[in-house]
Amino acid sequence: MDIFEKSLQMHYELNGKIEVVSRTNIETSEDLSLAYSPGVAEPCRAIAANYEESFKLTRRSNLVAVVTNGTAVLGLGDIGPAAAMPVMEGKCALFKRFADVDAFPICVDSKDIDEIVETIALISKSFGGINLEDIGAPACFEIEAKLKEKCDIPIFHDDQHGTAIVTAAALINAIKLTGKEMGKLKIVINGAGAAGMAIAKLLMQMNFGEIIMVDRQGILCDNDRSLESTKYEMAKLTNPNKLTGSLADALKGADVLLGVSAPNCVSKEMVASMNEGIVFAMANPVPEIMPEDAIEAGAKIVGTGRSDYPNQINNVLAFPGIFKGALSVRAIEITDLMKEKAAYAIASLISEEDLKPDHIVVSALDHRVADAVAEAVSACAVEEGIARV
Repeated sequence: MDIFEKSLQMHYELNGKIEVVSRTNIETSEDLSLAYSPGVAEPCRAIAANYEESFKLTRRSNLVAVVTNGTAVLGLGDIGPAAAMPVMEGKCALFKRFADVDAFPICVDSKDIDEIVETIALISKSFGGINLEDIGAPACFEIEAKLKEKCDIPIFHDDQHGTAIVTAAALINAIKLTGKEMGKLKIVINGAGAAGMAIAKLLMQMNFGEIIMVDRQGILCDNDRSLESTKYEMAKLTNPNKLTGSLADALKGADVLLGVSAPNCVSKEMVASMNEGIVFAMANPVPEIMPEDAIEAGAKIVGTGRSDYPNQINNVLAFPGIFKGALSVRAIEITDLMKEKAAYAIASLISEEDLKPDHIVVSALDHRVADAVAEAVSACAVEEGIARV
């Protein structure tokens, strides 16, 4: 059997990858009275008197909602909320495995932005954080922004920010290895959806260099007033030389290609036209160009989103530690600076001696990652004055 058949069989056998486990034993009548009626009335009264006690007296201090509407599921597109459930369960399992954070899947059957926002906001008092997942662009941008206004807990769209953080971490180390200069890179991002937009914003914030974004129609340029609003706003912030044309035109002389787009859309000729390029072809399951082809064409460092090639750029390096850190100090939000600190924390886990073209980012299974990210995030929250403990 291939990996898809094996996974399907495992899911049938397990009948779901997560379960709720009680943290207290209920064996006697006193146990029952403490965990439920009448004793439970006292923590209820304590919370009614002081809302902040809800984080101390319930599991919400370590509980994240993983929320989707199933409109942009990893490589599958708009398959709906029910079909997205296996991915959400998987995400919850990763939260527990890598950060000991409890997470619960919430699949919302709506494409109406305000309805989704209202639904999540209304249930937010059950959780310490909200991880948005697999929600299509541009709706995901508006949903995240509105939830940040409504909720007093961290809101984090992992497809955007998790991808951006790990990409930045890998790029930090790739720059060290190639001798390219931070701040002077020509970076082409192929794909102007949620991930591409977030990557561009974080790399600009961290001053990596010039950013050029490309979508299916070509290079984003603010001379093109027909662009959808979020793309037009990004075009105003990127492409300072106002290049026009195709992906091939953008890649001539480029230092970096970051692909968050579609399979097999980058040719060897495009890679050969780059300036000893760093190529992160992150489309899943089939990348923009296969790693062996990119290397043959002259790429110096290659990364993908796949686990069967070196340099896997995987969101699991970011989101468990991000939430572990934010929850540990009861942060009210996850800020841009926290994302930057997380990227540097991930990059720092590979020493100068261990840095190699096929080893610029740590394994998703590296036990150090979540704690390193959590420490950076929690310290940053305290520094920024957004920690509540």
